[in-house]
Amino acid sequence: MCTAVTYKTKDHYFGRNLDLEYSYEETVTVTPRNYVFRFRRMGEMASHFAMIGMAYVADGYPLYYDATNEKGLSIAGLNFPGNADYKPYCEGKDNVTPFELVPWLLGQCATVSEAKKLLERINLLNEDFSAQLPLSPLHWIISDRECSITLESVKSGIKIYDNPVGVLTNNPTFDYHLLNLSNYMSLSNSDPHNTFAGENSSLKLEIYSRGMGALGLPGDASSMSRFVRAAFCKLNSVSENSETESVSQFFHILKSVEMQRGCVLLEGGHYEITVYSSCCNTDRGIYYYTTYDNSGICAVDMHREDLQGSALRSYPLKKEQMIEYHN
Repeated sequence: MCTAVTYKTKDHYFGRNLDLEYSYEETVTVTPRNYVFRFRRMGEMASHFAMIGMAYVADGYPLYYDATNEKGLSIAGLNFPGNADYKPYCEGKDNVTPFELVPWLLGQCATVSEAKKLLERINLLNEDFSAQLPLSPLHWIISDRECSITLESVKSGIKIYDNPVGVLTNNPTFDYHLLNLSNYMSLSNSDPHNTFAGENSSLKLEIYSRGMGALGLPGDASSMSRFVRAAFCKLNSVSENSETESVSQFFHILKSVEMQRGCVLLEGGHYEITVYSSCCNTDRGIYYYTTYDNSGICAVDMHREDLQGSALRSYPLKKEQMIEYHN
């Protein structure tokens, strides 16, 4: 289970929680403009936009979980089991495997509008990276400063939804998540008014606590509930424009839907946790992250790298808690 969020103050921010019971030893990875992407059916992309994000590098290839390119376009893949359906090779289409989708879009597109045009020809190819790394069932949120879309490949074909919320979790399909928000339209960040029995009722109900305007906001870990809670927190969030305040606020939004060890028990006695949380300033190309055991914020700035190069640059995650003593 995962949650992705977009947020805008003076700059634009994009990030996600990766919720799993294990880690692939992912790294913050910068792909410079001249790293050669070799696609299974679409030839080579020898020159492209530079990008930064979280990736598992396998056989020298960055398998991105989420990433942003130098133009500010961002994408994240989230688990979509039972609904994701990838297709056989289709003549006349751009046959791109799901693990190639991030570089295919971020390498060529600067905006969501450009990505939508490219996706008109897409066929997400049912071809594993390797026998050891089979495809994951995913759907994707794609965002720039102005808007977001959700991409799903299901049994009936490719679906592209406008995403006015700028949030994505997991199942069910995105159209149902949007419909489900209507069940919570009465929630508010303000104190509620007594409409329980009508204006002329003698029943007087009083507010006894702060926050009662959002009474009914779901608090469980299911993907539908996380979508509602993340959307409410993001859409009501208030932050100053500075980088530190914006980044701090972004991580607070993600914390509202983070997974604590012990709350979701899986088969084999494992627990789902938020392996990492990310926040990328998409305007400046700075990728921030925290991990489950290290709540201190770490950062990698893509523009401090040689973006004209051809070699990947990867930074292992700092997973040990950083504690500053004051005495």
